Amino acid sequence: MAATDEDYVYDEESGEWLPAAELAAKRAAEGTVEVRDAVGNLLADGDSVTLIKDLEVKGAGQTLKRGAVITSIRLTGDAQEIDCRYPGIKGLVLRAEFVRKR
Repeated sequence: MAATDEDYVYDEESGEWLPAAELAAKRAAEGTVEVRDAVGNLLADGDSVTLIKDLEVKGAGQTLKRGAVITSIRLTGDAQEIDCRYPGIKGLVLRAEFVRKR
């Protein structure tokens, strides 16, 4: 079999024969959640974001000011939440609607 030959697999959802690699990529993409910031930019693990409004942090007794930069975010699997670190606050989870990608 030549290197350009590929196995085809029947996709029951679409009713089509697809290359095995394409079908595997399609199924992997179904399990991922797209997280978008306040202006619609797609967020990914490791991105830096800026706050677009002042946020009062419950339990920490402090307010994160508008324009504060948060580095190295992590996606949680929820379409609206991102996990991040900020000095003095442990376990900070922010809503994606309050941040903008840098």
